[in-house]
Amino acid sequence: MVDTINAARTTLKQCSSDLLNHANVVATGVGYKVTNNKRTDTPCIICSVEKKLNALQLTSNDMIPAEIDHVVTDVVETGVIRAHQAPTERFRPAPGGISVGHKDITAGTLGCWVRKNNQWMMLSNNHVLANSNLASVGDAILQPGPHDGGSNPDDQIAVLDDFIPINLTGLPSECNIAGSITGFLNSLAGIVRSSTRLQAVTIQAEDNLVDAAIARPLNEDDVKADILNIGPIQGQSSAQLGMAIKKMGRTTGLTEGEVLQVDVTVNVQYGALQIAQFKDQIMAGAMSAGGDSGSAVLDEKDNIVGLLFAGSEQTTIINRIEHVFSALDLTL
Repeated sequence: MVDTINAARTTLKQCSSDLLNHANVVATGVGYKVTNNKRTDTPCIICSVEKKLNALQLTSNDMIPAEIDHVVTDVVETGVIRAHQAPTERFRPAPGGISVGHKDITAGTLGCWVRKNNQWMMLSNNHVLANSNLASVGDAILQPGPHDGGSNPDDQIAVLDDFIPINLTGLPSECNIAGSITGFLNSLAGIVRSSTRLQAVTIQAEDNLVDAAIARPLNEDDVKADILNIGPIQGQSSAQLGMAIKKMGRTTGLTEGEVLQVDVTVNVQYGALQIAQFKDQIMAGAMSAGGDSGSAVLDEKDNIVGLLFAGSEQTTIINRIEHVFSALDLTL
């Protein structure tokens, strides 16, 4: 086996330059031949191409021979190979997976570009684009986000178009009457030496399903309907237990994981005191960190399945994309 590999390496040194001059070839190397989607133990010369083409689409000079000096060849489609840019840089046009944020936050992630009423819209989280309910439609959205050097108006790429309000629970109530009543009852509790105390709180009006918002680009030439280091979204799918998933985010870049739980109900902390309960969520493992909020989550076939919005050191919490698209009336 070692002799066969060495023979392939020696042959490649002699023919690599010629192979790279073939149309569509972007790389050459030595690896194992794949037959019927299974890797064999046969060493071969591999030609990586932007896109696999049939024989009718190639000239005879651009066809890769089946063998070169008795060493078999293989052709693998890789797409265009580009230098990776840091997701915290300024991008124009801007793909998904990079730093973005409302003018008054730090930074999150531009999930992807979607369509609403036949217009391009940037998709991310409410807490990234709408400052956790505190923003107003028309506010400036910066790329990169303020924490990564984005400034207003020089780096404004979009305006906030719409967001789904996050229903919060467990907050001190702003109702003066409720506060007076609880204060009086707590005084009585003290008189009778009861250790029980009451607190007036706001009650969550309805279940949260998504932490999502959209922004309209100032210039459609700034839209790049790809995700950095992944490429274009191929379609939409529904996350299933055990599904392999991936995301490109502002902080941890391109990471992979697995759907570990579905039908998740979770209490998510916003700031120091605010809590929001979300239902019908997806849970994955440790594939994200702060700043990755807003990342589009894809399956192995590059279908979008979710919108990442929360997590801990051990977990990642994801909105189902079907809920996001329904709530904001979006399409790909």
